[in-house]
Amino acid sequence: MALQQTVETTVAGLGYDLVEIERSAGGLLRVTIDLPWAGAAADGGSDAFVTVEDCEKVTRQLQYALEVENVDYRRLEVSSPGIDRPLRHEQDFERFAGEVIDITLKAPMGEAAAGQVNANRKKFRGTLERTEGPGGERGWQIVWRDEPAPAKPGQKVSQKKREAAPLHALGFRLDELRDARLAPIVDFKGRKPRTGGVQPE
Repeated sequence: MALQQTVETTVAGLGYDLVEIERSAGGLLRVTIDLPWAGAAADGGSDAFVTVEDCEKVTRQLQYALEVENVDYRRLEVSSPGIDRPLRHEQDFERFAGEVIDITLKAPMGEAAAGQVNANRKKFRGTLERTEGPGGERGWQIVWRDEPAPAKPGQKVSQKKREAAPLHALGFRLDELRDARLAPIVDFKGRKPRTGGVQPE
């Protein structure tokens, strides 16, 4: 049985979702797990997070499964996704709709930029939103503002420059993405942030 399948089967059998498998130098095998998402209907309930006990339970079972399958590794590390959780599957995007995410396109914007953004740009940060076309086809977009650079001390700012920057929206398909992650935004105001950070003002 392949490594991916062994880990997926073991993690799912214990009631968790597999987020990512990474092999690092020195024989480190890093497995990232998350609690399963019950769907949009469950939103608004209490936030639950992966605990140390969850990681220990998965580690013990994985060590046994990997030994049975004779998988070569030196050290196993099981952890929770953290604030920059990768988004890989359609369900990940469904789960984190409304959150701020970072995406990297496989190819630069090119002509699709239409003069609105740099044609060579591939990285974007914005709020993830679901879209629906005229024919009912569903897709994804991120919405953001390119805020102007802050004024220098003592510099007068005109009223025009004080106005909010225009909103931009970029529609995308999952197969156009090289990478997508929750934006690692930390709330220092003492309020508990939603997974993935705070919404932009």
